[in-house]
Amino acid sequence: MANTSSAKKMIRKIAARTEVNKSRRTRVRTYLRRVEEAIAAGNSENAREALRAAEPELMRAAGKGLFHKKMAARKMSRLSSRIKALSA
Repeated sequence: MANTSSAKKMIRKIAARTEVNKSRRTRVRTYLRRVEEAIAAGNSENAREALRAAEPELMRAAGKGLFHKKMAARKMSRLSSRIKALSA
């Protein structure tokens, strides 16, 4: 348990940051799930639109430090290549 006032403040700050990060992570996963569902359905147009909506969310989360930037880039690359293969 925290004893000093600075430690108590850090506990409050960490709790607030955790809430923000949790909501961001959930939001990104929702967008990515929509892309995955469109790919699974075989609808390339819906998948392309979903990916276009998911990209800024994923990159914003990576910019905020929620995900590693290379992980976000890798995920975007793999999803776009799957959509490209779906279109062909």
